Amino acid sequence: MTKNVGGIDRIARIVLGLALLIGFAFNSGGAYSWAYLLGIIPLATGLIGWCPPYSLLGINTCSVKK
Repeated sequence: MTKNVGGIDRIARIVLGLALLIGFAFNSGGAYSWAYLLGIIPLATGLIGWCPPYSLLGINTCSVKK
């Protein structure tokens, strides 16, 4: 598993994932509260640094280390 998510992309995923999970915590009784649990996906890919769809599409946002 080669890392393919880097820099700003990782930060954006982590922030989005946390925002969705916090939304779930404060809106646990709403009709669409389950949708906030989708925040786990961007949070996990941001923390791990690997995104399966990026691998399938050949996208890599990591900078090349010199």
